[in-house]
Amino acid sequence: MLTAVSLPSVRGKLTAEAPLAPLVWFKAGGAAQWLFEPQDADDLSAFLRGLDPAVPVMALGLGSNLIVRDGGVPGVVVRLGKAFARVTAVDPLTLDCGGGASGILVSSTARDAGIAGLEFLRSIPGTVGGFVRMNGGAYGGEVKDILVDCDVVLRSGERVTLPVGDLHYTYRHSELPQGAIVIGARFRGRPGEPAAIQAEMDRISASREASQPLRSKTGGSTFKNPPGHKAWELVDRAGCRGLTLGGAQVSEKHTNFLINTGDATSAEIEALGEEVRRRVRDQSGVELEWEIQRVGTK
Repeated sequence: MLTAVSLPSVRGKLTAEAPLAPLVWFKAGGAAQWLFEPQDADDLSAFLRGLDPAVPVMALGLGSNLIVRDGGVPGVVVRLGKAFARVTAVDPLTLDCGGGASGILVSSTARDAGIAGLEFLRSIPGTVGGFVRMNGGAYGGEVKDILVDCDVVLRSGERVTLPVGDLHYTYRHSELPQGAIVIGARFRGRPGEPAAIQAEMDRISASREASQPLRSKTGGSTFKNPPGHKAWELVDRAGCRGLTLGGAQVSEKHTNFLINTGDATSAEIEALGEEVRRRVRDQSGVELEWEIQRVGTK
């Protein structure tokens, strides 16, 4: 275990044994051994530079696409706060976005600036750091289509700017260095009329509301869409709609969503996901891959 003596001094907030369940959408899971909320980028760099390289570090955004296992997360969980949530226009088509900025803030700022092509970010419940790491996408758009470059603090504490080509994006995956934390990114769109951009955002919002269990304790899309298939259709065909395990359930509204119906443990949620994978494999021969990240110890 880490002790306070082994940690570098910080200007931000450092909390021992910090419960993570309140910070993630599933509202389940254990604690972070240490939760660090840096005051700014310099604070984060200095902390990581002074931290024992053997200590694991993980970034936490809005906690929307994440299962925190019940045993908690060893090492340090870094959560970017308001200092990292700013979005500003740097030219007529480009936004400079902090790693802690939400998709709603980015897309709304783009609308106000007459920048089209970023509307899909309105539908992703997360932050810029997570979008960049996972090549977030929805409704025909992906981060790889709009990213110019990103600012990253490496596990060593070094700050670097990586162009989009260095991330080697594939579907819901990047080659961002292990332990690196995205603190900013530049997104570039195309000229558009604010009214038309708002109309597209409204269309996306209405579609999400109609098809997804947005008012439930969920984690977003559970499995990646396999080539040539839609994950929800495979899950539905395997008879998993409404399937339960303890307090966890496959959503009846959208079968690629798992739900905490009240007091589910993370173990139940993850086990339900594995049961769905097994049933899909048996029924269709397709191996579903998790899209939701699962972190920590069981």
